[in-house]
Amino acid sequence: MRVAVLAGGRSSEHEVSLASAASVREGLRAAGHEVVAVELARDGTWSSGGAELALRAGRGLLGCDVVFPVLHGPFGEDGTVQGLLELLDVAYVGSGVMASAVCMDKVVFKELMARAGLPQVGYALAEAGRPCPDVGALGLPVWVKPARLGSSVGIVRVQRHEDLDAALQSAFAHDDRVIIEAAATGIEVECSVLGDTHDARVSVPGEIVVLTGGWYDYEAKYTDGGMRLEVPARISETATATLGELARRAFATAGCSGLARADFFVDGETVLLNELNTMPGQTTTSVYGVLWERSGLAYPALMDELCRIALARAQRERELRH
Repeated sequence: MRVAVLAGGRSSEHEVSLASAASVREGLRAAGHEVVAVELARDGTWSSGGAELALRAGRGLLGCDVVFPVLHGPFGEDGTVQGLLELLDVAYVGSGVMASAVCMDKVVFKELMARAGLPQVGYALAEAGRPCPDVGALGLPVWVKPARLGSSVGIVRVQRHEDLDAALQSAFAHDDRVIIEAAATGIEVECSVLGDTHDARVSVPGEIVVLTGGWYDYEAKYTDGGMRLEVPARISETATATLGELARRAFATAGCSGLARADFFVDGETVLLNELNTMPGQTTTSVYGVLWERSGLAYPALMDELCRIALARAQRERELRH
């Protein structure tokens, strides 16, 4: 199989994407696939082998069977590149336009999950240029986050009401939609999801143990020694079963496909869904692949399966009448 791996992009997660894509390329080659590297520069241009690419609708991408868009954040994980790949008429790994956009916007995602009855922490939406919502019911501390960024970029922990406005202004520098979340008790636990929308399976759960900084921020995620992944997570069998079921339900409700990392807060038998990441990091310290390794699925086999899921989905969709 000939696979184009997209790396870089316009978001603040450009460097993380480059590191993730390097791991993906290595895994695909180990699985026996031909890999074509495509880099998306910070200015939005695409190039491969040192030559800028000209993209033509309906003409695929460099003769590849599948595209693996290893892109994080805006202009890569939010449905924009997925829409472009649809126009090119090429199979691609991961969720489609709608699911990618829904899961990228933390508020839209939480509203959809609430409608489906999935348990979550309390939250409120703040929008630039509009009055701040009443967040007294959320208590303190609260977390202030740009609604449409990943990798813990722009997050502020607010412990005093008088500090809320400054935290909002900091988050508004990244996004004009900001989510304010209540603090959750318990521990952070994640699991990896693999499969098609209504036929997905989950990995063994892993517990995030932060070793520096006090919480799971950007540095803890991507700095060696910043965190430890405890596998399996130190939670009960009942909580493990609940977590797996919630991960599958969230994946199906959002209409995801291929892969996602599901993040939770677990306190005893109480399990709260935090978010789904539709293109989780693939660096050497990233949770997604590690959890599948610990579940018995080697990284090259994981990369191979993701490409085959993408091909099968593209074939089904091409058979539909529009």
